[in-house]
Amino acid sequence: MVANLGLGSLVITFIVSLYGIGAALYGGIRNYPKWIDSARNAMMLTFPLLTLVALSIIYLLINDHFEMAYVSQVTSRSMEPYLRITALWGGQAGSLIFWSWLMSAFATAATLRKWDRDREFLPWVVVVALVTLSFFLILNIFVENPFERLWALKDGTVVPALFQPLNSILYNPGDGNGLNPLLRHPGMIIHPPMLYLGFVSFTIPYAFAMAALITGRTDDRWIRITRRWTLVAWLFLSLGLVLGGRWAYDVLGWGGYWGWDPVEIAAFMPWLVGTPFLHSVMIQEKRGMFKHWNMFLIILTYDLVIFGTFLTRSGVISSVHAFAQSSIGPLFFIFIGLTFITSLALLLRRWESLKSEGELLSMFSREALFLLNNLLFLLIMVVCFIGVVFPILSEALGYVGTAIPALATVFTGEKMNVGPEWYKHITGPLFGGLLLLMGIAPLSAWRYSTYKTLGRAALWPFIASLVILGGIFALGVHEIWGLVAFWLVAFTACIHLYEFWRAAWARSRAHGENPFLALWNLAGRNRRRYGGYIIHMGVILMAIGIIGIEMFQTQTQGSIPIGGKLTLGNYAIVYDDLKTWDTVDGKNVTRAVLTVFKDGQQVGELHPRRDYYYESQQNMTIPGLRSTLADDFYVVLVDWQPISTEGATFKIYHNPLVNWLWIGAIVFILGTMVASWPDKDPELSAVRQRKARLAVARASGD
Repeated sequence: MVANLGLGSLVITFIVSLYGIGAALYGGIRNYPKWIDSARNAMMLTFPLLTLVALSIIYLLINDHFEMAYVSQVTSRSMEPYLRITALWGGQAGSLIFWSWLMSAFATAATLRKWDRDREFLPWVVVVALVTLSFFLILNIFVENPFERLWALKDGTVVPALFQPLNSILYNPGDGNGLNPLLRHPGMIIHPPMLYLGFVSFTIPYAFAMAALITGRTDDRWIRITRRWTLVAWLFLSLGLVLGGRWAYDVLGWGGYWGWDPVEIAAFMPWLVGTPFLHSVMIQEKRGMFKHWNMFLIILTYDLVIFGTFLTRSGVISSVHAFAQSSIGPLFFIFIGLTFITSLALLLRRWESLKSEGELLSMFSREALFLLNNLLFLLIMVVCFIGVVFPILSEALGYVGTAIPALATVFTGEKMNVGPEWYKHITGPLFGGLLLLMGIAPLSAWRYSTYKTLGRAALWPFIASLVILGGIFALGVHEIWGLVAFWLVAFTACIHLYEFWRAAWARSRAHGENPFLALWNLAGRNRRRYGGYIIHMGVILMAIGIIGIEMFQTQTQGSIPIGGKLTLGNYAIVYDDLKTWDTVDGKNVTRAVLTVFKDGQQVGELHPRRDYYYESQQNMTIPGLRSTLADDFYVVLVDWQPISTEGATFKIYHNPLVNWLWIGAIVFILGTMVASWPDKDPELSAVRQRKARLAVARASGD
């Protein structure tokens, strides 16, 4: 009954979506307001319908309906109720439903706004949103349906099918396979929803951009409408990436937060394009420039969102994050191609009307530095894209070798992968350039600036950064590239702190306020600017953690008996004990007890373990971890023998400064929230911002 209700609601949602697309097209072309309103209502109706679909799946998951193929695949009786709920996005079919539900929620929220000033946008926003939603509904209805049942055929074969095959009976295995152990970590419970929220949120600015191209409105109105949507999308996508890094650090047992895994990169690429888009739209708002560029960036961001979803769910790449091989890959490829070509065709159609209202007057102006920032981000994205598709292309070229024997020695068809070192060597200098630009850009002026004015503005931060670098050298860091990296961080941090101080000092003089109160009031009156500065400070703190673990991580591995010692640097572990037991939730736990010493002094006890899940026959590694602001001491239980024999094998990592990565991420998120916090009166806020900038300029002598 519940399964039929869910399936029926899913089909009705698809029909309603198709109607909404048709009504919006007819109303938009013919300029019939009633048809447009009807399409809007259809858009809003999809959300309660998909909510019913999602609730139906959750009911089946919680109540052990193992006759449903999806329930049998991702749950078991031993799982806690909260894990069964999160299993909604733990498998292929359910995750696509969850994506569609979020898409419907965000699109509905966007259509609820007042459309008095932007009525011509409405039908086309509805069309873009519903076309995207309809595509995912097609996948769920025709390829990955979560309401398929298990049927036992006459020969005993069990097959999943939506409708009852002839001469078959409904099959209930009595228990399911259980959720992948890696997905039971709290980070993975939250990580996918955050990524999905980021993905679907970027659909809204894309929809408005397409509406602007279709209607011919070449001003920046679509940017102003979607500014907060873009910030929210960027916030959720950033949070999803950070949570994914923390999950990898806690569960995968390889001592790091980022392995340049294809699925990690697939989620990273939209962020690499969405970030320059956020910077570039400010230039269009202030100077009327980069209109073509901004359109291209949001088109690319949208298609990279779909491309990332395609890579994860098609099974064409190997990854600990990816789902199993699926037939949805070609459909994704066709949809990405159609949307990208259609979007570029619309952009070319409006190319002449999107000409910039201003021009670059100086290579050192803020506009020029923002453009260089954009290009560096795009270069990193291109490197990531090449690294991800290279294995796919290398395998596909094997068909050329098969078809043309003369080329068989060239195109062997062997899948070739690029490793983390390849990404690091190419992207490292590019990230360094971004960090430098992040420091210099706030010192430059709009329209015109010179290297002399930049040099004068950066003089005191530069001197302070050299002093800090000398302190770092005195602490024992002598590796040349490590010193360069730390200097970049110090220089950028000093510039931002100098900017905070200069603005607070100017307001304090002008209003007689306490400097801290002055800075608080400045941030409240110009949230976008100072929220951006806080975001930059978060990035600086994250960079400290990244430099620490990427450049100064050390590791060792060894087998030791009970009472034996393993040493790494000034740390040592002593193997005290090992215990193994079964738990009530269907897993076998093997846990070691280690005493940790630093400089010969006992500093704690660690318990690295390995959990084996009987249902899925999979392991999950939980490292032992001692964390401080200075470093992490990270121990993995690799292998073991009974206590009476040879002992156990441990792998140890020493990760300097890595916790500044997580601290910086928190600051980063707080800054994004400040930047996106709505003003009570946007028009009054804009006036106040102009006055504040003038006051700061007068007080500082600019």
